[in-house]
Formats: sequence, structure tokens, C-alpha cells
Amino acid sequence: MSINKVLITGNLTRDPELRETPSGFQVLNFGVAVNDRKKNQSTGQWEDYANFVDCTMFGNRAASVARFLAKGSKVAIEGKLRWSQWEAQDGSKRSKLEVVVDELEFMSRNENGSQGQAYGRGEVAQPAMEAVPYDDEIPF
Repeated sequence: MSINKVLITGNLTRDPELRETPSGFQVLNFGVAVNDRKKNQSTGQWEDYANFVDCTMFGNRAASVARFLAKGSKVAIEGKLRWSQWEAQDGSKRSKLEVVVDELEFMSRNENGSQGQAYGRGEVAQPAMEAVPYDDEIPF
């Protein structure tokens, strides 16, 4: 038995791209930057670095969620990893690992400082999760 489950929080690296397949199925693509920390062996200091994760969401929920997201939005995502491979137009083989989103929680605050709305557009989204402080003492 294997388990394929991903939980990440981060910020959108670009505005989401919503498209529709010829059969009318909604597909939402966006990127998320997930920060991590590691200790610099030369200086002994902790340094932040970003991991960039491609995410895809499908169906009617994709269209609903798209209107609340923009570059910089902070989100929590639950989903699964999917690896795909294809041949580019120049004949080279390409592949990528992405997260297929099952659940998405909005974590951003709007311009008034309240949670649960997307950037002051006035449309109520899901309640936001509390951010958990990062523990600097975890040695990675």
C-alpha cells in the first residue's frame, strides 16, 4: 500500500489561469511558493529558500475558487502528487511533478485586516486558517 497525500501552505507565484476543455471541463493552474529553512554550514545561520510547486484544480470548484485567487494570495492546499511526461515540439522529452488540489483554504487577509475575504473584493470566501509559527530549532 502507498499513500499519496500532500499538505502545503504558501503564496501564489502568479495569477491563476482558468481554462476550459473542449468538453466544458474547468481546469485551474497556478504556482505556489513554499518556504523552507536550512542551516548554512559556513555561517551557522538559518536561511530561507523557496520551493516552487505547480498546482492544478479541476471541475466547477476550480472556477469558483479562481475568482478569489491572485498572485500573492496565501493558501493552504491538500492534494496528491501527479507526475506527467510528454514530448515537446522540438522532440525533447519533458516531465513535471505537480499537486492535484483536492482542498484549498484561503489564508490571506484583505485590505481591512479581516480574514475570509479575498483582497477586499467583498465576496466571502472560506474561513481562513490560523498560521502556525515556524520553529527555528528544527534541524533540516
